[in-house]
Amino acid sequence: MDNLKKGYVLERDVIVIERELTDLDLFVKKFLDVLVRYSDYLVVSGFVSISTGRTRGTEDVDIIMPVISLDKFKKLFDSLNKDGFWCYQGDSAEDCYDYIKDLSSIRFALKDKMFPNIELIHFNATKKAKYFEFAHPQKIRINDFEFKIPPIEFEISYKEFVLAGKKDLEDAKHLRTFFADILKAEKFKEYLPIVKSELK
Repeated sequence: MDNLKKGYVLERDVIVIERELTDLDLFVKKFLDVLVRYSDYLVVSGFVSISTGRTRGTEDVDIIMPVISLDKFKKLFDSLNKDGFWCYQGDSAEDCYDYIKDLSSIRFALKDKMFPNIELIHFNATKKAKYFEFAHPQKIRINDFEFKIPPIEFEISYKEFVLAGKKDLEDAKHLRTFFADILKAEKFKEYLPIVKSELK
């Protein structure tokens, strides 16, 4: 029961966070409820730290997903639109699909709002680090909201060695502290070369 003191418990490899949902959680949940109908995903970067208790603001939530066909993207785009989202890059799926083919990110926010927004980042097998983390998801559950993130050691290493900004290093420090009792040195050693491949 020691994990309870840290604000989470492990239930069958799912990290269960002991807190109520915030407005930002509900925003991300609303988006993911649509996205999962058409694609798998991982929530990465700042929201991982925020969801585990780090107190800081954010204007965007980063989500990675594999490139999907135009037909499937049209269905996703239309469903998001029906559910109250708009896209920064265009008013139709066709307007935005070139960004996806180029592996560029696109952003969605609730209608009549700019923030918070979802930065949807596409990847394919040429992006080795993203491909790897996507294939090794870690589940987190907050209340009734379950979502997928990278392995914690991977997320920490990515923030420390690739992003490496002040906010990212503080996020990594928070994750190291919050999950100190379950982090594994051998995973850091395994993941580091994969993470560093992003720098090439």
